[in-house]
Amino acid sequence: MTLEVNGTELYYEVRGTGSPLLLLHGNGEDHSVFDPLAARLAAHFTVYGVDSRNHGRSARTGDISYEAMAGDVSAFVAALGLDRPAVVGFSDGAIIALMAQLEEPGLFSRMVLMGLNLSPADFVPEVLEELKRMYEDNPDPLFGLMLTQPDIAPGRLAGVGVPVLVVGAANDMFRQEVFIDIAAALPDSRLLIVDGHDHGSYILGNDMMYGPVVEFLNE
Repeated sequence: MTLEVNGTELYYEVRGTGSPLLLLHGNGEDHSVFDPLAARLAAHFTVYGVDSRNHGRSARTGDISYEAMAGDVSAFVAALGLDRPAVVGFSDGAIIALMAQLEEPGLFSRMVLMGLNLSPADFVPEVLEELKRMYEDNPDPLFGLMLTQPDIAPGRLAGVGVPVLVVGAANDMFRQEVFIDIAAALPDSRLLIVDGHDHGSYILGNDMMYGPVVEFLNE
């Protein structure tokens, strides 16, 4: 299905029944990265898998900023009349969910933020250098997005106002203390570091986060 919001067109798929739950994917991906997890979550929630602008089957636009994508999510929730859905965001999707909640504190009821960073400085130094080399070889705007954004002041996290599960991997592309500091700065948070995994391996192509996500969302 498609929906026109915030000056662009978003593609999304819906499955399941129950209270609403948004799934927001990472950079260069689409909603299908959540398919194994979404299939199980659909037993508990009405699951909305959304393709961000310039991703998947959503429209291509000149503005690919996180701010614009956060605005898309807020407009999507409003257009469908969703009443304070929960949200699971992975990587860029976590950034987008956080920024949307900061701009509209009543937007979500609970948040699962996986692989979240607040700044490009949060990358492991070796990963940041590799991203810069990749961007030099292929100046894809999506690479540029990760190198210049986001810029979220840690002090703003005190205004999130809803329970948050912060998830990072033991071998993430972001420094592990980033996740620890984010969880500490949130007023109501839980922290889960997934042992033996890298930035995407605990979410891409599997449902291993089903248990922790359902437990948290049903608290």
